[in-house]
Amino acid sequence: MASDNAVIFYEASQTAVAMAALTDSGDHKFFESADELWSNASGAEAVVRPDGVVSGGAITPGAADQVSVAGLTCYQGGTLRTISANATLDVARPTLANVKYSIVVNDSQALEAIKGTESASAVSDVHGAEGGPPLIPVGYVQVGQIHITSADTDVYTTSEIKQIVNVHQERFDFPTWEEKRMNVTSGVIGMAGVEFTAALPTIHTGGVPKKVYASYFEPDFAEIPDSSDFTPPETTHSTSSTQIYGKTLGAASSTLGQGSFTAYLKDGISDALLSKKNENIFFKFKPDRLKTPYILCQGKLGVARSFPAGDNITASCTVSATETAVEVTS
Repeated sequence: MASDNAVIFYEASQTAVAMAALTDSGDHKFFESADELWSNASGAEAVVRPDGVVSGGAITPGAADQVSVAGLTCYQGGTLRTISANATLDVARPTLANVKYSIVVNDSQALEAIKGTESASAVSDVHGAEGGPPLIPVGYVQVGQIHITSADTDVYTTSEIKQIVNVHQERFDFPTWEEKRMNVTSGVIGMAGVEFTAALPTIHTGGVPKKVYASYFEPDFAEIPDSSDFTPPETTHSTSSTQIYGKTLGAASSTLGQGSFTAYLKDGISDALLSKKNENIFFKFKPDRLKTPYILCQGKLGVARSFPAGDNITASCTVSATETAVEVTS
């Protein structure tokens, strides 16, 4: 089929989307936004802020049945909070022998000790279980835990204070994540978002993980009016071989090639496309502008202009991508 009815669109501008909570996809690893694409153009990069401690917050023994918590900063609700220290935070002894407390930043940006379920004998690391730490209200940030095995009033020891990251403390930067600025599976485009390297612990009320917030820019597309010869960035494969005694050893390798297209310019200076030179932007190619399917890619635009005498001014454009182009059918 000829592509004489084809069209190329490029990311001409962006619309800002304010900091908002992302939605857990259900696996507690991928958190999606309300939009299909996130820009990565200069000045339009996403800002991701999971709830969690940023700095400070060390817990040390205090007076009897108290702990001292250093001042800290944390992300909470997408905002960086500065939390005052509390050198006399009460952590009441249990009636039964075993109990675990979570030391948290509450929704008033104050430090608070939340008590788990006491037990005479059971000890658990599961939030909400008997002898375990409590489920934490959604929006609170866990700074650490106090593990108590005695009902007798005394000074807490350092061994009873727990602050292992992702076990007893929620850090904003752990586990780490990658942005999925486009999210296409089997030809179906979904919502962009962030994917963590591990599932977030489900330690909050209702068995849910901490909140994840992001602000980003949604790309706005415009047509490249006079263009041709679109080639998407795709993976090519090659083989090499080494002759050894009695046989040949083969190896395969893969290379992500540049995308390319030709643009016919008006004056080669004021054309709108040229303002995006060297920017990391999205491109859409539709083989038929009247039908749904299209190819989507994101990469850095390179431009090589030609000003021939008595002929059209052209730009040989390249798209240097870090991911292969994807096909979108619906």
